[in-house]
Formats: sequence, C-alpha cells, structure tokens
Amino acid sequence: MLKFIKGHMSSITDIEMFPLISFLIFFSVFIAMLIYVALMKKNTEKEYAALPIENDENPKIQQ
Repeated sequence: MLKFIKGHMSSITDIEMFPLISFLIFFSVFIAMLIYVALMKKNTEKEYAALPIENDENPKIQQ
C-alpha cells in the first residue's frame, strides 16, 4: 500500500512544496496566537480564565 501511495505521489510535479507550505501556515498561526496572547489585556485574560468555573446565570441555550 505504501509503495502505491509513494509511487503515485512521486509522479506529481512540485509535490515537495506542500509540506513546506503546510509548515509555514502552521507556524504563522502559532506565532499569531502567541502575539495575540502576549498582547491580550489582563481583564480579558481573567475573563477567559474564569469561564470554565463560571456559573451559568444567563444560559444561551435554554433546555
């Protein structure tokens, strides 16, 4: 099975670009999230930290 996939993939021109492109997309999103978190206001950070333990006084979905 691996020979079939490997043989088929090697016939595609410029296939070696896809891992590089996917790595660059992943790395860009990772760096963007790091910058977002680093520049986040402390009040917003405290709100996000309290979300998992916060009581639902005004539930968005009523059951």
